[in-house]
Amino acid sequence: MSECPVVLNKDEVIRLLSLEDLIPRLESAMGKFSRRSTSGIIQPVRSVLPIHKHHGFLGLMPVYMADEGVLCTKLVTFYNRAENCTSPSTQATVLLFDPERGHVTAMMNGEAITAIRTAAVSAISAQLLKPAVSDVLCILGSGQQARSHYDVFTKIFKFKEVRVWSRRREMAERFVEDLEEPVVVCCSVREAVSGADVIVTVTGATEPILGAEWIKSGAHIAAVGACRPDWRELDDVLMREALVYVDSRDGAHAESGDIILSGAQVFGELGEVINGSVPAPREKTTVFKSLGMGLQDAVAAKLVFDKWKSEQ
Repeated sequence: MSECPVVLNKDEVIRLLSLEDLIPRLESAMGKFSRRSTSGIIQPVRSVLPIHKHHGFLGLMPVYMADEGVLCTKLVTFYNRAENCTSPSTQATVLLFDPERGHVTAMMNGEAITAIRTAAVSAISAQLLKPAVSDVLCILGSGQQARSHYDVFTKIFKFKEVRVWSRRREMAERFVEDLEEPVVVCCSVREAVSGADVIVTVTGATEPILGAEWIKSGAHIAAVGACRPDWRELDDVLMREALVYVDSRDGAHAESGDIILSGAQVFGELGEVINGSVPAPREKTTVFKSLGMGLQDAVAAKLVFDKWKSEQ
């Protein structure tokens, strides 16, 4: 009989998942993924089951990393919540399996993994694509992903000013209440992004909220929201004029409304930039359209599990 799986809660995941260890592992894995034929990675596009009655979806994100001996899947629910709803829009559980015998070895909180690894990948995109001099960070959104991106970006980069905007101003004001550094709460998207060097969009928008005419030439946008084929955050002009990078071409062409509906061309995968096979011109306006990959969850989950085992 196989042993009972280890169960790790949100606090344990956060304690064990350090950026210093996570980021280089993510870079290595994404670079390997983008080499395709030699990667040893099997990762289908996320399978999504619609829950029409409750305006939600159930996603399944499996991956097998043969060379690393990692078999993993994430189960994630995400909902298009009403503005006054207090329920979380996203909830998740990550499962690690023994790839030889097939039993579950660990079950861990997936919300913490999703928040931290998503912000870490966005930060990798910024490291590669943002302007050489980047003084102003703008975050559009005020939920869990907004907070994780604020934490990661302000830890890795030095900005002179951080701005935030949310569709509901009271949510933006609540977001900045417990932050150590002062953050400017803006009244409009246009005010928030004007002159910003790095822009993070982590909203629940289903229609474009960010227009090309507001963007500083050469800015870098990490577009994290709008993970369905009919959802948008960025307008057509911005998507068509910017150099667009993705985590996975297959995922982007299947799931990203920003890419599908605008007809924008994908310039490259982030892994290809890491490998040096696709350029990263910092003087150009760039968009990293993040959809998330099971690979990223697996890397984070293995790191958490390995650290937990080392403490036993």
